[in-house]
Amino acid sequence: MVSVHRAVALVLSGKAVVLEQDTRELRSERLSLPVPQVLCLTRYVHVPYRGSVPPTRRSVLQRDAHRCGYCAGPADTVDHVHPRSRGGAHEWTNVVAACARCNHRKADRLLSEIGWQLLVTPTAPRVRAAVLAAAVRPHPSWGPYLGG
Repeated sequence: MVSVHRAVALVLSGKAVVLEQDTRELRSERLSLPVPQVLCLTRYVHVPYRGSVPPTRRSVLQRDAHRCGYCAGPADTVDHVHPRSRGGAHEWTNVVAACARCNHRKADRLLSEIGWQLLVTPTAPRVRAAVLAAAVRPHPSWGPYLGG
């Protein structure tokens, strides 16, 4: 499954042909193209794969269920356990959701310096492409091509 933008790029570059199309059209100054729904690759196309998803404010808050990693109160920001100003990395195991009060009180100090402990152990989420694909409801026109 690819986005419409990627599908159009594959078709225009000759890497795919449209098997099923939508009634809508994409138009530019010189070209009109039906919205592709099912493509057939004409040759192998390398799909860039990212081993892990980088942490964002939104994703960290979701992972931690909007609860502060220090006091378990409602979280509205994120905090680096080992501060970036002291060489800490911006990675899943170093970022936790935090309330503004705890984030401000901790500042750029280490937990050992202020005697705090984390209530949760930050880990990278285990999201796979199959899980994401299963969450998407297939379009009815995909039926003959999915084999299921």
